[in-house]
Amino acid sequence: MSTSVCVRAHGSVVKSEDCALPNCVDRRDYPLPDVAHVKNLSASQKALKEKEKAPWSSLSTDAQVELHRSKSSESFAEMSRSTNCHEKHCVHGPVPHSSEGEWAAKQTTRMLDMTVSPIQGFSAKWDYDRNKRKK
Repeated sequence: MSTSVCVRAHGSVVKSEDCALPNCVDRRDYPLPDVAHVKNLSASQKALKEKEKAPWSSLSTDAQVELHRSKSSESFAEMSRSTNCHEKHCVHGPVPHSSEGEWAAKQTTRMLDMTVSPIQGFSAKWDYDRNKRKK
């Protein structure tokens, strides 16, 4: 056996899969695979394959689903369904006290008392006589 055909893994020889051959993978961007999902058809599936040659409007819905299941393991809706294995979940700690409304009000009054940016900024837009924002 050549090393290009076989790969050593944990002390045993494992055949590597040839990626040049068509394979059956259910994907949303390529919903109909090159190779059928079911390789060995049963007698009922062979009969359905013969009925497939006729117009599909003559087939029942169950027969159409069965034909699709022989070609692909999942329907398009099942492929589109969200799975939790790839999603990242972020868990944050408690909300900081600086994002509360009371803290923001205190911070605003402090900035006004310090006359922050008196020419073009925050304090320039404040009317100190009426204690309101300028219009």
